[in-house]
Amino acid sequence: MGPLHGLKVIELASIGPGPFCAMLLADLGADVVRVDRTEPSGLGVPMARKHDINGRNRRSVALDLKSPAGREAVMALVAGADVLIEGFRPGVAERLGLGPADCHARNPRLVYGRMTGFGQSGPLADAAGHDLNYIALTGALHAIGSAGGKPVPPLNLVGDYGGGALYLAFGLMAALFERQQSGRGQMVDAAMVDGAGSLASIFYGMHASGNWSAERGANLLDGGAPFYDTYETADGKWVSLGPLEPKFFAEFAQRVGLDERFVKRQYDRREWPAMRDSISALFKGRTRDEWCALLEGTDACFAPVLDFAEAPLHRHAQARGGFVTVDGVPQPGPAPRFDRSVPDTPRAAPQPGQHTRVVLAEAGLSADSIDALFAAGAALEPKANG
Repeated sequence: MGPLHGLKVIELASIGPGPFCAMLLADLGADVVRVDRTEPSGLGVPMARKHDINGRNRRSVALDLKSPAGREAVMALVAGADVLIEGFRPGVAERLGLGPADCHARNPRLVYGRMTGFGQSGPLADAAGHDLNYIALTGALHAIGSAGGKPVPPLNLVGDYGGGALYLAFGLMAALFERQQSGRGQMVDAAMVDGAGSLASIFYGMHASGNWSAERGANLLDGGAPFYDTYETADGKWVSLGPLEPKFFAEFAQRVGLDERFVKRQYDRREWPAMRDSISALFKGRTRDEWCALLEGTDACFAPVLDFAEAPLHRHAQARGGFVTVDGVPQPGPAPRFDRSVPDTPRAAPQPGQHTRVVLAEAGLSADSIDALFAAGAALEPKANG
C-alpha cells in the first residue's frame, strides 16, 4: 500500500529524473500512470522491460499527444489527478496544449511538476544539456576529482537524481501540503542546476569561511585528507575509510597499528603525505575480506567498496531487505522505510500502452470513445503476442 496510497499521478514519458521521481512516488504507493508515446521515442538506454527499474510500479497508456483526440484523452486523466510530471523543454507542453494553464483550467487542484536542467527561465532555459552540464554550473563538478586531475563525472547522481528527481519529489510534496490550506494546485519548477547547487550548500559555506580550496583533492571531503579516502587492498580490491572525528581515527589507528604520532596530529596537513603512505601500505598488506573481518562494524568508519553485483549480497543489505528481486532482476527496494504504511513489493515496468483501455475507462471514457482513439491511431496497446 504505502504512505502515498490514493495519490494519483500522471507522468508524461521522459528520461532520467522524471521517471526516477515517478518511481519514488509509485514505490510509496502512488497510482502512477505513464503516458507513453505511440511511436518509437528513443527515450533512454535501450533495455528489456524487466531491466527498466526506474519504470517500475506504474501503469502505461500510449497516446499521441500531437493529436486533438490524444490530447483530450490526457486531459481526461488530468481531471482526476493530483500530480502531473513532465520533462519537456520550456514551452513544449504549452504548444501541445498541455501546459500548466491548460491543465489548471481542467483541474485547479492539480500540482504540475516540471523537470528541466536549466529551469523555466534564464538565458540557458531553452538549451539542450545533460546532468554533467548542469552540475558544471554549480561548482559541484569542479570540486570532484583527484589531486592534479580533471573534474570527474560522478555518474549522473548529482544532477539528474539528487538535484533533479529528489528536489522535484520534495517540491511536489510541499505543493500538496500547501494545497491542504489553499485548495489550489500550482506549478513546481524543478531545475537540476538549482537542486545541484542546493546540494552543495555546505561547501559554499566552507569556501566562504576559507576552509575549502579550489584545488581538487586538497580538502577534507574530496580525498585530500588521508583519513577520508579509498585504498587498494592486497587482492586489487578497494575499501573506504572515513574516521573524520579524532576518537574514531584513534580507534582505526589502534586496530590496524598505525603510528601514534598520526593520531596526535590527525589534522596537521604537514603529516598527511606520510600518513597516507602509511595507511596505503597497511591496506596493501591484506585482502579486502581480511580487512572487513577486522574493521567492519567497528567505529573505525570503514566499509568495503562493492560493485553493483556485490552490493545486494552484503550481509547488511540482506538483513535489512535493502534489495528486492523483481522478475529475476535484483534492484534497490523502496526507500525510505515506514513502520505502518509499508509499500508493496515493486512490480516490473509495464509495456508501453499495456493499460491504455482500462485506465481510459477509469477516467470516464466510453468504450466507443476508446475504440475511436485506437481506430484513429491516437492510442495504442501492445499486440497480443507482445
